[in-house]
Amino acid sequence: MGCCTNHGDNAGRSTGPFAEGRELVEFVYQAHGGALRNKPLPGGGLVTVCQGCGTGFNLTTFVGKCPACGGVHAVSPPRSNDAANIQFAGAGYQLPEA
Repeated sequence: MGCCTNHGDNAGRSTGPFAEGRELVEFVYQAHGGALRNKPLPGGGLVTVCQGCGTGFNLTTFVGKCPACGGVHAVSPPRSNDAANIQFAGAGYQLPEA
């Protein structure tokens, strides 16, 4: 994943695969021209709890939605081995049109 280096913006926040929250979700969604977002996670996914509504679910792709509330979550490839690295885009966030 050659493009996946840790970048920073002027505010000092990470905008690459080590970003947090909405920035990480948007980074992964757009990575490799969108080719990564729907790829299956290694090992069948990560069991997690929605950071919006608290419902448990299995994140099976790099970007996914909570089945209960539609909350958007993502994890980047270098961090996809641990559910603690899953980031939440925030309440009410909608994925951009693909």
